[in-house]
Amino acid sequence: MLDDAALNLLFRDARTHSAWLDKPVAEDTLRRAFDLARMGPTAANCQPMRVVFVTTAEAKAALKPLLAPGNVDKTMAAPVTAIVGFDLGFPDTLPRLFPHADAKSWFSGNAPLIEGTAFRNGTLQAGYFLLALRAVGLDCGPMSGFDNAGVDAAFFAGSEVRSNFLINIGYGDAKGLYPRSPRLDFSDACRMA
Repeated sequence: MLDDAALNLLFRDARTHSAWLDKPVAEDTLRRAFDLARMGPTAANCQPMRVVFVTTAEAKAALKPLLAPGNVDKTMAAPVTAIVGFDLGFPDTLPRLFPHADAKSWFSGNAPLIEGTAFRNGTLQAGYFLLALRAVGLDCGPMSGFDNAGVDAAFFAGSEVRSNFLINIGYGDAKGLYPRSPRLDFSDACRMA
């Protein structure tokens, strides 16, 4: 079981950041986070999450006009913005990732199953990725509020990857935090059956 310090890092003290310290994020740190996140389970080990790390001035310039107005400043200030997508072509990787069964055939010709599986499991992986980013000492600001079709054209052209959401990544400036918003209690969100 994790101790309180680890639980605080991952959950209790972790916050969604919108303001960032002027401190770069090493590629090795992003790789360490991905290496942790990729170990989380997905259906038939399909691993459909794909990530583009936006770090250069050119890439930020391409992303900027695709952001909702309220997301521009915090995204441009973030050292890294991860465009988290899901790959509709994931069945092609199944012979390698799930070699003990012909899992690729399960999806053959079934576009709704492919899309649902890719979106659901890519989102699940993205949740692991958020926790992994926190585990390696980074702060995160996940968000919607962007032109998905524009992002897909600019960053995933020629592929079967579709954008899901963005994560601003870096070292958060606590001065930019709002008070923590309330959370639903167990009795509000859960029931026993």
